[in-house]
Amino acid sequence: MSPHPATVISGIGVSPGRVVAPVALLPDPVAEPPSGRRLPPGTDYAAEAARIAVASTRVQAELEAAADRATGDAAGVLRATAAIATDPTLVADATQRVVDDRLVPERAVWEAADAVAAQFEALGGHLADLARDIADVRDRLVADLTGRPAPGLPVRDEPYVLVATDLAPALVATLDPSTVRAVVTSEGGPTSHTAILARSRGIPGVVAARGVDVLVGEGDVVLVDGSAGTVTLAPDDDQVAAALALAGQVRTFDGVGRTADGHRVELLANVGDPADAAPTAAAGAEGVGLFRTEFAFLDRAEAPTLDEQVAAYRQVLAAFPGRKVVVRTLDAGADKPMPFLAGDPETNPALGVRGLRTAVGHPRVLEDQLAAIAQAAKAESAQVWVMAPMVATVDETEHFVAACARHGLTTAGVMVEVPSAALLAGPILAHAGFASIGTNDLTQYAMAADRMLGAVAHLSDAWQPAVLQLVAATCRGGAAQGRPVGVCGEAAAVPALAVVLVGLGVSSLSMTPRALPDVAAVLASTTIDECRRLAQLALASPTAQDARAVVRQGLPVLEELGL
Repeated sequence: MSPHPATVISGIGVSPGRVVAPVALLPDPVAEPPSGRRLPPGTDYAAEAARIAVASTRVQAELEAAADRATGDAAGVLRATAAIATDPTLVADATQRVVDDRLVPERAVWEAADAVAAQFEALGGHLADLARDIADVRDRLVADLTGRPAPGLPVRDEPYVLVATDLAPALVATLDPSTVRAVVTSEGGPTSHTAILARSRGIPGVVAARGVDVLVGEGDVVLVDGSAGTVTLAPDDDQVAAALALAGQVRTFDGVGRTADGHRVELLANVGDPADAAPTAAAGAEGVGLFRTEFAFLDRAEAPTLDEQVAAYRQVLAAFPGRKVVVRTLDAGADKPMPFLAGDPETNPALGVRGLRTAVGHPRVLEDQLAAIAQAAKAESAQVWVMAPMVATVDETEHFVAACARHGLTTAGVMVEVPSAALLAGPILAHAGFASIGTNDLTQYAMAADRMLGAVAHLSDAWQPAVLQLVAATCRGGAAQGRPVGVCGEAAAVPALAVVLVGLGVSSLSMTPRALPDVAAVLASTTIDECRRLAQLALASPTAQDARAVVRQGLPVLEELGL
């Protein structure tokens, strides 16, 4: 057991579950090559420079192979990182530094990658988070060029709790739940890549646990509670026994979401890759509340053809015959820049041309996508709903609904991610058929807190009363117009918060399939009146911590279920 006294370190719980296991610290990162290290005179500089392109191709191939073995969000993260490995700007800059400055290849890569990362950090917002991905690629390239192992996870003879300052997305995407029982980081926020991927893989996780990487040591036994957001050092025998007993529970979802007194709540799933559609349906999801279509557009010099889109969309619709599938149109911009939509450089891309706004300068992209969705809908029997991301005004809503109608798509809605859309929910829903709240961005914009930045993680929390007030305003607008309001952000996957959302008037929750049984179990143990009572307590709370605490205190079922 740990030599430390019994201590509880608090962070933000991002993936439920209780785990007891020894700590394994993330290995030290690849060391920075010495500054100014140069090749000796007489070296074949062109040959040395050419090694960089070879290394980038090898690193890309390794990441692509890992992506092929993964699915969903994990596959997408790995492919995005693979694309960075062969980024022409990065490779060309590093190559030039070898030829012109005679730098050794590994030092040239280090300096070139840092220059690219600095450019993204200067842009701020979501793009600043790409700096971590670039650093991960940099380390992999340096390791390849110097013949060292690529950055990776600890290798241990027994399962462990992975503790780190933070984790590169490509590393999180390769986690094996049978080996890595939980993830704890001292940085990161509740909607960071670490949080989202840990939840999608069913690995309990706590982020923003300040000082954890200093307070725990290799081999220390800890109890991680991914729901409460705590890490207990040196847990006693009773705590260990309770955690092990809860870990043995297996929950399933019967495919019908409802409260204890029969109030219906649609429990849907988020899908970001057509390959995930069939497994998601098998997990019992009532339908798809968020079908992200970016997969068809990423890493391309030009938009996919109509036929390519139709084939991809049909694969998802075919998995849900007779059931609802909500298709989100292209959410480009900010952290998802696409070459064929490139415009003028933006000082703050998170507040720039993203989501539906890209249709202003590129109307054909939206028209072609709506045509493809309509064709796919006619070919399959799913109930197809369509929604636009990043809607902020009533006239944007009118234009989008009219565009959908031209293609025969009769159920057109909007995502509520911008506070203005929440405050104007009534007028907006006088035109749109439904609203779906994206709590990740709604929280970011309401709290002026970058959702990927650990320093403001305490603000980037959907439990913030101000965010809950915006959810309540959206639901009131929906009720006034007789329109349904759903939630498809990460908040929907948090069982205690799901109760609050339902109490505020949300009629459907869409989440990672792994969260369905937990959310369903808690709702099935709570009446709709109790949901409403707890929602009002949360709204009246002065802080996110108070809101979370008062709701958890009112839901003893959470302790019974280990949530």
